Amino acid sequence: MTSLLVALCIDAIDPDRLARFWSGVLGWERGEFEHKAPDLRPNDDTGFRIRFLPVEEQKTGPNQMHFDLTSGSLEDQQKTVERALRLGGQHIDIGQRPEEGHVVLADPEGNEFCVIEPGNQFLAECGFLGALASDGTQQVGYFWSEALGWPLVWDHDQETAVRSPHGGPKITWGGPPLNPRLGKNRLHFDLAPIGGEDQQREIERLLSIGATRLDGDQRDCGRVAMADPDGNEFCLLATLSS
Repeated sequence: MTSLLVALCIDAIDPDRLARFWSGVLGWERGEFEHKAPDLRPNDDTGFRIRFLPVEEQKTGPNQMHFDLTSGSLEDQQKTVERALRLGGQHIDIGQRPEEGHVVLADPEGNEFCVIEPGNQFLAECGFLGALASDGTQQVGYFWSEALGWPLVWDHDQETAVRSPHGGPKITWGGPPLNPRLGKNRLHFDLAPIGGEDQQREIERLLSIGATRLDGDQRDCGRVAMADPDGNEFCLLATLSS
């Protein structure tokens, strides 16, 4: 028994604006999810949606997770950067060195992402959305591999990565040192039991492999708020929503 990754949820002051931005960058179709929160539906082998949830709190500090977008050529990389800037993105400095080939940008609400240079072998088999690059321990990589049933595709020097057997982006964790937590993450996963399995049984399984259950912060009926071994929040849905 494993969980299905249904959506990557992003907290947003202006969900509509962020949905328009990322739809334009990724080329994904926009739809509506639960409670009229906009979502984006992939046009490739990415097996999950991106959902934008309304919040009032402004972003503070770097996110625990960010997108790595791939490039087929230097021209392709520049086109992605120009498209993102035209849609409302901006260049940011997170300490990257001039000799590094990736370009670091932020979306209109300051969420960081990278446009990776061509020839990156680690992301060679991935699509345009190459990775969800995360700050996290080796232990949390093992947890998500077991939680989702995705094999480890990298496990070296405390860095880990998993990828769905069906393709799509990798989820990576960079190992120590970790950035200090500054409250609730603005990005989190929504999971659902696979094949109509009982939600309570899946809660118990996730607890047995290292998750914890959180009190409160139940956004709506049927959601159970949990956290992975590093304290990163995620939600387990009762059923797979359409």
